[in-house]
Amino acid sequence: MPSSKEYMEFVLGQCGGLSARAMMGEYVLYYGGKVVGGVYDDRLLVKPTRSALALMPNAPRELPYEGAKEMLLVEDVEDRDFLAKLFEATCEELPESKKRK
Repeated sequence: MPSSKEYMEFVLGQCGGLSARAMMGEYVLYYGGKVVGGVYDDRLLVKPTRSALALMPNAPRELPYEGAKEMLLVEDVEDRDFLAKLFEATCEELPESKKRK
């Protein structure tokens, strides 16, 4: 089941600096120009960086789609302060995006 545009827009509204790109009925999330996670089947999933694991040690690990790497499920999408901290910390750990030719 593809994610709803309404849910994706809600997630974007919860954290400034977050942007999304539609991809096959789902949404890849960017923060600071880096891919930090996505919205898959109306679930907010983030990359399992050390910071994300420290902030959400008990977060369930879920697959965004079959064949993908596990990501962390963000269960509390209502907490704007937490989301800002989560995306900022995750972004700092990720390498710079490779430039397309």
